[in-house]
Amino acid sequence: MSIAQNATLSGKVTDDKGKAIEAASISTSSNTEGVISNRDGSYSIEIPMGQDIILNVTHISFKAQQWKVNLKEGETRVFNVNMKTSSYKINEVEVKAEKDRDKPMESVDPKNIKYIPSPNGSFEAIIKTLPGVSSNNELTSQYNVRGGSFDENLVYVNDIEIYRPFLIRSGNQEGLSFINPDLIKNIDFSAGGFESRYGDKMSSVLAVEYKEPNEFAGSVTGGLQGGSIHIEGSPGNHRFTHISGVRYRSNAYVLGSLDTDGDYRPSFTDIQTYMTYDISSKWEIGFLGNYARNKYEFIPENRETGFGTIQQALRLTIFFEGQELTDFETYFGAITNTYKPKPNLELKLITSAFRSFETETFDILGQYFIDELERDLSNDNFGDVAFNRGIGSYLNHARNYLDATVANVQHRGKLIKKNGTYEWGIKFQHENIEDRLSEWDLIDSAGYSIPRAPSTPGVAPTGAQKLTLFNSFKARNTLSSNRAMAYLQRTLRWEDKSENKYIFTAGVRANYWDLNEETVISPRANIAFQPKWDRDFLFRFSTGYYYQPPFYRELRDFEGNLNKDLKAQRSIHFVLGADYNFKAWNRPFKFVGEAYYKKMDNIIPYEIDNVRIRYYAENSANAFAVGADFKINGEFVKGVDSWLNIGFMNIQEDIRTDSYTEYFNGNGEQITPGSSVNRDTASFRVIKPGHIPRPTDQRFKLSLFFQDYLPKNPSYQMHLTFHYGSGLPFGPPSNERYKDTLRIPAYLRVDLGFSKELLNEDTKLSAKSPFRHSKSVWIGLDIFNLLQKNNTLSYLWVTDVSNQQYAVPNFLTSRQLNLRLQVKF
Repeated sequence: MSIAQNATLSGKVTDDKGKAIEAASISTSSNTEGVISNRDGSYSIEIPMGQDIILNVTHISFKAQQWKVNLKEGETRVFNVNMKTSSYKINEVEVKAEKDRDKPMESVDPKNIKYIPSPNGSFEAIIKTLPGVSSNNELTSQYNVRGGSFDENLVYVNDIEIYRPFLIRSGNQEGLSFINPDLIKNIDFSAGGFESRYGDKMSSVLAVEYKEPNEFAGSVTGGLQGGSIHIEGSPGNHRFTHISGVRYRSNAYVLGSLDTDGDYRPSFTDIQTYMTYDISSKWEIGFLGNYARNKYEFIPENRETGFGTIQQALRLTIFFEGQELTDFETYFGAITNTYKPKPNLELKLITSAFRSFETETFDILGQYFIDELERDLSNDNFGDVAFNRGIGSYLNHARNYLDATVANVQHRGKLIKKNGTYEWGIKFQHENIEDRLSEWDLIDSAGYSIPRAPSTPGVAPTGAQKLTLFNSFKARNTLSSNRAMAYLQRTLRWEDKSENKYIFTAGVRANYWDLNEETVISPRANIAFQPKWDRDFLFRFSTGYYYQPPFYRELRDFEGNLNKDLKAQRSIHFVLGADYNFKAWNRPFKFVGEAYYKKMDNIIPYEIDNVRIRYYAENSANAFAVGADFKINGEFVKGVDSWLNIGFMNIQEDIRTDSYTEYFNGNGEQITPGSSVNRDTASFRVIKPGHIPRPTDQRFKLSLFFQDYLPKNPSYQMHLTFHYGSGLPFGPPSNERYKDTLRIPAYLRVDLGFSKELLNEDTKLSAKSPFRHSKSVWIGLDIFNLLQKNNTLSYLWVTDVSNQQYAVPNFLTSRQLNLRLQVKF
């Protein structure tokens, strides 16, 4: 019997610069388990003697390499490995002193966008994982920042403010957001305390920059929910650059998991292009264009939802007739002239126009049954209907049409000096809105219209009696107005004798609107201090006035009437933050913490219905928000970026016009309608509710984006998002906000994605292969709502003949699978 003898191969794994590579996988054709290189790059592996053995060396951030080796019996050979950067490198994090680290802006790596498993597939899925950002609806691209509504967020693409349709009332209708992930170069986001160069909103700013490519490239992506294609290039002498993308999406597959069964027919299309041309070495002209059509058709059939408690298990069954049809068609174009007479001076002239044609029509008849279920486990009919608690029907009708035009021209300038920069800008904007609103709701229970029409005592009802609608809105509005805006900003940088660094930015904004003839002035300032310590800390403080002049949505009240005297809302920000760059497990990490307080006045109260925000159209509230956000990001797994956010917040408002009255009888007992025996009023008192939670009051938020891979085959990757948010306030349908004292159950969702890079630039393909011109081919499998959590978005309120209301939860999507394929060329 012969015994196989082994030899030893050892050495060091380094990169092109001679730096040791930790966690490289070294294996052979006879020993697939292999070994992992140490922190200093060293390794040692035994191989059979006297045989041709293939040595494989792989690492997540470097190209895989192979060698053929043959060692003699007992031989120990030193074999050093030098590795080159991989073409499928996964966003290696290199935490360093970022050039904009002193600003209240966070940079986001756009390469991570494609890995985010998201049911709606929007770019904003990655924004929802950032500190201070929350969203309790996976079907929408809208998000809230530190208690503000989505209308309080600024969105820019290449210094151009982006608008969106006005009539969207649910995530089902929303379609594609403006920003195309395939076109993005840089992403910056601020959750508060941002600079004067950004516009007049109270909560946040998202600034996106599109690419100016240097060479030809493109991609094709497809999946169960739609697809996209993009092409970019810079032909000839590179004076001309172009990047264009087409997207199509249908979320019918995801919507099919909702409680309401029916025929979902969503169709969302978006076409975008960004082109630049260098007229000279100092003058560049650019064009950004977009066409989008988001069409949603829905024919509901039936719905069955279980709700209640263990003591009272209920079920709502609804049978539908009718349909819903919404159509949002938007056009956008912008021309940018950038002139640089000197290397340190940049002058921009930007003209842009936005046009939106919006249609929302529906006639939905629902006939509902509220049943109580048998809850006795010993009963053969457990879970079946025990008895009926009410029947009824409702009819929802709408014929809403809106046409909007927003056109503007602006100048922006930037002068760079040795000790800082000067920035300035001026903008003129014209808006024209035409709105036709016709909407009503009829609720009927057991043959009675609710609310019932008043009757005359002793007179029998007749067919001529008036039918009272639950809600009825009808209006026709035309609004034309102009705005003028300007800002000036100065940034100073200096060091003291101890090499401590200071960065101070101060600026002021002005905004005038001719509709209400109001001018608002917004001073803002930010100071950052980076001490010369052994550890890399930076401290920041930001403060300022953030006025938000009303737009059309804020002007329109629940009835459709416009309040043209509405004034700008105001929020004063105080943001204290610090960040710390450090290493753990010899890997880079960054910790960021911010505490904030926002004092708000002249606030316009609102209610949220799904994603539609309905304003009271009056400056009747004061509010405050206080909280803290914490984030840690870095290489939890060697070579890939992950992050964890935790946030605490309390936001409340005091609506000065709200109150209610309590009545008491002669015995001093409070009179309760329907239960009090003695209802003769002897006294009363008026109660002012004071501060109440705002609709976005989410006390605790935790989010996680985590990536991993197989060490020995890094082309297999895993991407996970985790969201937890405490419950939001809600109450019965009315205009009395103080009644919103209940809380929606906490939002909990986990989405998991797996991906595999099938080929890359190093893959050898035959001349006839359809992928021979491809740089990479990537396939992904997503599992949405991994934990199968029934998250509640809102409540449907149904009423029985005794006028008792039941809050039936509207659940979001359940667990589903999605398959994606991307080809880059």
